[in-house]
Order: sequence, then structure tokens, then C-alpha cells
Amino acid sequence: MTTETAVLAEGLHKRYGEKRALDGFDLAVPYGTVYGLLGPNGAGKTTAVRILSTLLALDGGRAAVGGHDVVREARRVPRLIGLTGQYAAVDEILTGRQNLEMFGRLFHLGARRARARAVELLEQFDLVEAADKGAKEYSGGMRRRLDLAASMILRPRVLFLDEPTTGLDPPPSSQLRFAPFEQGVPPCRGEVWDSVRALVAQGTTVLLTTQYLEEADKLASRIAVIDAGRTIADDTPEALKNRVGGDRIEVVVAQASAIPDAMRAIAKVTDAEPAVDLAGARVHAPVRDRVAALTEVARTLQDEGVAVEDIGLRRPTLDDVFLQLTGSSAGDDVEVAA
Repeated sequence: MTTETAVLAEGLHKRYGEKRALDGFDLAVPYGTVYGLLGPNGAGKTTAVRILSTLLALDGGRAAVGGHDVVREARRVPRLIGLTGQYAAVDEILTGRQNLEMFGRLFHLGARRARARAVELLEQFDLVEAADKGAKEYSGGMRRRLDLAASMILRPRVLFLDEPTTGLDPPPSSQLRFAPFEQGVPPCRGEVWDSVRALVAQGTTVLLTTQYLEEADKLASRIAVIDAGRTIADDTPEALKNRVGGDRIEVVVAQASAIPDAMRAIAKVTDAEPAVDLAGARVHAPVRDRVAALTEVARTLQDEGVAVEDIGLRRPTLDDVFLQLTGSSAGDDVEVAA
């Protein structure tokens, strides 16, 4: 197997009784990147991560981490990886420093090396000021950063992050779950994002599973979409979104009864059949000339007396990609655990 690829899976198979959790899954993660692994509920992504981290035996295919086969060299792989699950594994009774020293001792570093490594990690993850406070006093983001620090005790070449920000700064509405955070990343989640970026800048390779598509969009340089145990798409976030199409014009009408009028007005300008979100009183359609279409749709709606609450242009999102690739909305079906 190539040593140029940090994480490699070729035709992985895994069955649970009659259920095929993985059915020929493929993946190739280059060194020094954040690679997103996304899939609807039951797609098999958590099973894949467990196999790659040697926590679960595969039934067929081949896999390697850092050039080492996860079956033939199963004892070597754990020395190369870090694994952070959905929930922080730190001891809240201990201080941040004591937690890191404890993990160091568990990894057989010895007392002196464990203390020295704890100091390095506290500085690296910006936890120096809180080093001697009990972890129970930490914010959610600080606990997650401490958990990340603990996973880096042995300076792993590859870090598996399974839902690293689940439960941090939850949006007030599930409808905001996939909304951009560009103008105001929730603070705890932003702290974790910054830590992940810093790790990659220092050479760590990260395989990220997440239920927040915006998180994958912001962090991952490449994304694999898994469905029914197989990789159905593998590309950059921008290229995946481009598969859906270009810009769309989106109109939110003041009254749901005006939706048919808005559809006719938009179709007249765009020569496309608009789609409708009845719950949000939203009508949208693809456009070619962004500014001209926006201006013309606004004028046509006004001429026809259609009152609108909002009108604008938007780029395709990863949620649109999910809908096209898997036939389901990521907002409903992204896998939380499997």
C-alpha cells in the first residue's frame, strides 16, 4: 500500500448479520489535509472510522493508516493515530493540566515527559490560563479543546474526529443547523475549528465526520459522501456544490397565497420551473446572469403586485448536494451515530 496516502480504504466490506454496513467503501486521504466524511443515517461512516482506527474488524477489502495495514499491522496503527469521539472524555474533577498528565502517564510517557507534554499542549491549545482550573469550570469549547489536546499526547500523524462539535452552541432552530456562520461563528464551535486548523498547519492529517455540513464546508479541503456503505462522491466542497448547478434566485413571499403568482413571475424571467418550499413560503429557481435576473425578478414581482419579505441570490449548499446525491435532506438524515 502506498505511503503517500495517510488513510486508505479499498473495497471495504462489513456486515452485521444480514445488514451490509460497508459495501465496497473506498477512501484516499492525502497527508496534511482535513478530509470530510459525510453520509445520511446508517450510511456506514462511523463503521468505516472504527475499522480504520482498528476498533472493528473488517470482513473484506484492505485498509491502511500511515502506510500500515490495519489487519496485518494492527498493533502499529494505534501509535500513529488520535481519536476524538462525539463527547469530551476528560475528567471534570481534575484540572486541565492534571487531565493531560494523566493521559500522558496512560500512554507510558513517564512522569517527567507527561508533565512536559502537558505544558506544550496547554500552550498549543490556548489553555494556559485555565490550566489549573477544574475541567468542570471549562466552557464546552474549552473542554473540547482539552479533549483534542489529550488525543495529541503522542503527536499522532492522523487524527480521527467523530462529530467534534456536536452539542456545542446549538443553534436556536434546527433550520439554522446548516446556515452559514461566516459573520459570526458560534464561539465554542469556532474555538474547535481554530484548533483543528492549527493542527493541520503543523502537519496532522484529520479525517472528520460531522453532522454540521457548514463545518465540513469550512474545514475540509475534500469531502467523501458515503451512502449505503459505498462512496458515491469524492471531491472538493466547491466542486460538489457545482454539480448541483449555479446560483439560484430565492424569493420569500409575504403571504403563502401569493406563491403561484411568484412562481409565474420567476418562471417568466428565468425560463426555469421554480421549486417551492411551502413551509417557508419560499420560491426559488436557477439563474444564469445573477444581477440582471435579480433586478428583473424584483421588477416583475412589483409590477404584478406580489408582496415579498425577502429576495436574494444564493449559491448551492452541501445540503443541496445531499439532496441530489442521496435523495434526502441532510437536515433530516445526516448520521449522528451508527
